This record gives sequence, C-alpha cells and structure tokens, in this order.
Amino acid sequence: MDAIYSIMDAILPFSWLSFDFMKNALLAVLLITPLFGILSTMVVSNHMAFFSDSLGHGAFTGLAIGAVVGIFSPMSSLIMFSVIFALLITWIKNKSKASTDTIIGVFSSTGIALGLMLMSYGGSFNKYATYLIGDILSITPEELGMLLLVLVLVLVLWGLLFNKLLLLSINQSFAKSRGVNIMLVEGIFAAMVAVVVAISIQWVGLLIINSLLVLPAAAARNVASSVKQYHVFSVAFALLSGISGLVMSYYCSMATGATIVVLAAAIFFITFGLRGRMVR
Repeated sequence: MDAIYSIMDAILPFSWLSFDFMKNALLAVLLITPLFGILSTMVVSNHMAFFSDSLGHGAFTGLAIGAVVGIFSPMSSLIMFSVIFALLITWIKNKSKASTDTIIGVFSSTGIALGLMLMSYGGSFNKYATYLIGDILSITPEELGMLLLVLVLVLVLWGLLFNKLLLLSINQSFAKSRGVNIMLVEGIFAAMVAVVVAISIQWVGLLIINSLLVLPAAAARNVASSVKQYHVFSVAFALLSGISGLVMSYYCSMATGATIVVLAAAIFFITFGLRGRMVR
C-alpha cells in the first residue's frame, strides 16, 4: 500500500488526501461506485428497485444472526444470508402466482423485523448500529483487496451474462423463446447484487444503500440514447457522485454515504431537467 500511497501523493497533491484513511476511502469509492453504476442499469431496467432495497434488510438479518449466534464473522454471515435471501426471493417469485411486489414486500418486512428482533435479544444492537449509516472512512487495505476481487468477479460475470440480462429486461417471454434459463440468470444476477450490497453496507449504510443501486442508472436513462451510453453514463454518474461526495463530506464534516447519495440525487434531477428540454 505504501507504493500506492506514494503514487497518489504524486498525482493527486490535495490536502484532503494527506491522510491514509482518506486515501483508502478514495480507493474504496473508485471500486464501489463502478459496481453500483454497472448493477444499477439492470436494477432499473428490470424494475428491481424494491428488490434491491429488500436485500439491505436481508443483509441486516444476516448481520444479526452472525452477532447473536457467533459462529461466523459478521461479514461472512452478511454475505451468506444475503445470497440465500436473494436466491429464495428469486425462486419463490418464479414459482408463486403472487405478485412480485407482494413477495418482495413479505421478505423485506420479515428481514428487517427479524434482524431487529435478534439484535435486541443479543444486546449488541448499538455495536452494529454503524451499519445503518455506514462509515467509508474506516475501510482497511485488506477490505480494499476484497472489494477489488468482487469488482473483477462482477465484471467477468457481467460479460458472460449481459446479453441474457438485456433480453430479460426487454421481455421475459422473448428471452425464454431464445433459450434463456430465466431462473438461473435471475438467480446469478440477484446473487451478484446481494454480494455487493453485503460487502458495501458497512461503508455505505443500510438506510441509503438502495439509492446507489437506483440513482446512477435512473439519471443515465434521462440522457442516454443507446445501451452503450446508458451504461457509460451510469458508471460515470456513480463515480462523479462518489468522488464529489467524499470530498464534500471531508470539508463539511458530514456522513460520506449520505453526501454521495444526495449528490447522486442532484445529478438525477439535473438530467431530468435536461431530458425535459431535449423532449421539447
């Protein structure tokens, strides 16, 4: 990490980067925000905003189970339960005749209620309350390595599944007619989102993490005129709000995750206004 810090000092001679924890936070932003920018394109296109929100609630339950049972580390419990939670929702959604929003609503409310119940029973709620708001300034070099690994894995899976996911976003019946295994593809995508939510929740925060899975792509749809532009703009808007939010939160002494989301929302409203002018 010393070599990376030296390079950052040479090419980014800013006062706010004079601290190692700010360097770590910037590296985290550069790794996390592209993940959200990429995944949010399909979250928005497939109308999965409610689903991604429920994953945060499921992750909180995983954290509670890890804290109370004590068999797994909080992070391991977060990831395992989030993936199981996502796959279970996907399976029931494809097998049940109930509406998708009803199924997700049941899982979402159950997840957050069960998490709160377990946390209050174990008496460790205050210890893990930071997961509600997140703290990206606390990220360590080891955790940065894990983020890098997740980014690489997501990019590989994205390259393999992109065409199938695109077909699903257009029409499920059409995708099925082209030989796409809907449940398998949806399950893999849901697991990817679950893992990203689980590993990011301690730095972004449960209360706002869903915003980063919706706002970048929502803003990109306002101005993009092609699929390529849609993805490029989504990642660019995520990076812009992430870096700007980190700098602003440093100088204004505000919560970093919340600042990033507010700036992402501002980008959405700006692009929404631009879309209105382009329509005219």
